[in-house]
Amino acid sequence: MASQMPETSDPPHDRALPPSFRRHRRAGAAMRHKAAGWLRSRRRPPLASWARKWVGSSPGTHLWLVILAVTSMIVAASPPHVRSYLLHGVSTNLVELGRHPIRVLVASALWIESPSGFAFYAVLFELIHAPVERWLGTWRWLAVVALAHVGATLVSEKAVLLGIRDQRLPHSLAHTIDIGVSYGLAGVVGVLAYQVPRPWRWGYAAGIVAFFAWPLLHDGTFTDLGHLSAALIGLGCWVLTPPARTADPDPRGRRDRRDLPGSLTR
Repeated sequence: MASQMPETSDPPHDRALPPSFRRHRRAGAAMRHKAAGWLRSRRRPPLASWARKWVGSSPGTHLWLVILAVTSMIVAASPPHVRSYLLHGVSTNLVELGRHPIRVLVASALWIESPSGFAFYAVLFELIHAPVERWLGTWRWLAVVALAHVGATLVSEKAVLLGIRDQRLPHSLAHTIDIGVSYGLAGVVGVLAYQVPRPWRWGYAAGIVAFFAWPLLHDGTFTDLGHLSAALIGLGCWVLTPPARTADPDPRGRRDRRDLPGSLTR
């Protein structure tokens, strides 16, 4: 009967080596294995995984961008008369607000008049809307956008109505094209003030008010009035911002306090 080979953890060709050499060799292999695992853990995730996380952290912003991309392609591919019909039908002018107020207030935020401006708005969405949606959460971000868009539209169109009634504005403004995403964007720029730490917050707020008030004071249009109104509405949305975390004197825990103007710091 053939003799059986004794079991060992070393390969057959290593058995002739001194024990100390075999121990060093096993230690080196273990170190190489740990180093390879560390490098794998430090490796950056694939671009697709990073993009998935980026989009998933601000779904409302990117869904809005997708809709704008589709409607911009429709506008770009349409003949001039079809384009005019489409854009007038979704405009928040006096005529359409009187006929279909809810429809045009929603639809007007899903179209832009010039498809060439889509890339510019996409950059602004990523720089402004997406970070604010992550900060506020999708529903509170959407509430700020809706309040700014609807509120600024109603204020600006009320000014148009009064201007036409007093014969200071042409009657053609009652049928004008009034669409876009800028009112919602201005509102989000306003609420972003509550992300700026004191005392810089008040300088930021004064700066955005001055930025939107300047064109209005220099032969401004009803759109300029809408932008200023939207920014002010955004500044008024502090109640929708997340509560600040402050130290609780009670050692049993912490509690959230809302950041009220002039009271608690963030």
